[in-house]
Amino acid sequence: MDRFQLLSSIALFEGLAPDDITALAQHFVERRFAAGRIIINQGDQSDAMFIVADGQANIYLPGEASRRISLKDIGVGEYFGELGLFDDQPRSASVLATTDVTLLELDRRTLADYLERRPRAAMAILKMMGTRMRETNALLTERATKNVLEEMDRNLTWRDRLADQVAELNGSWSFIVFLLAMTAAWTTFNSIHLLHDPFDPYPYVFFNLVLAILVALQGPLIVMSQNRQSLKDRKSAETDFKVNLKNEVNIETILRELGEFRAEANTRLVELEKR
Repeated sequence: MDRFQLLSSIALFEGLAPDDITALAQHFVERRFAAGRIIINQGDQSDAMFIVADGQANIYLPGEASRRISLKDIGVGEYFGELGLFDDQPRSASVLATTDVTLLELDRRTLADYLERRPRAAMAILKMMGTRMRETNALLTERATKNVLEEMDRNLTWRDRLADQVAELNGSWSFIVFLLAMTAAWTTFNSIHLLHDPFDPYPYVFFNLVLAILVALQGPLIVMSQNRQSLKDRKSAETDFKVNLKNEVNIETILRELGEFRAEANTRLVELEKR
């Protein structure tokens, strides 16, 4: 994939005209990192963004070996560090090359010079950044600890509810007792000893046809209910992951702030002792 195709596939630059993308592609600098090498560290000064042209990397929150929090695995066509183009804040996370990776780097000064010559490109990039900020705000205001099962049940159609009810009935003793009772009644009333002209005499061909139709209808309904249950399990697992990740990030932040507080307290105690 050449640079033009790579930049065209990135949401940050999707509002640019083809000639703007071609001009911008010339300003990216290629960087190569071996597998296992740190690309950026949390707390580093941010002044550039990176696009993955080849290989894979992992964005994580640093800590001890057992406390490292993996945030996202990124591959070809994905990017990170874009906020470094617009502010001077330290990096909020670290990035590790999980394979040999080739990155395209764009620093702030180069982008500023480019936007001065092409102001229409600046409006397109700012529009996309505003869209991303709105999406981030929506995610932050949405609770992660929501009841996924209740939301899915609320949006079920009557067909889905019918399938669930059939699956629930088939897995109960009530259905077994009903089927046995119906079989006994059918064979009894079609016995030659009770009816001179039974409507379904032995070997009960019509009854076998009814059972076959019943089984044929039960199968798809049960599979639909099972597929929906699998979807519920997957949604629940995703919600649990988000909650766990949020808790780990909060704990990591609290521990870091506690360490800073202890260091500051020790510094002040030393100053008081000197006085």
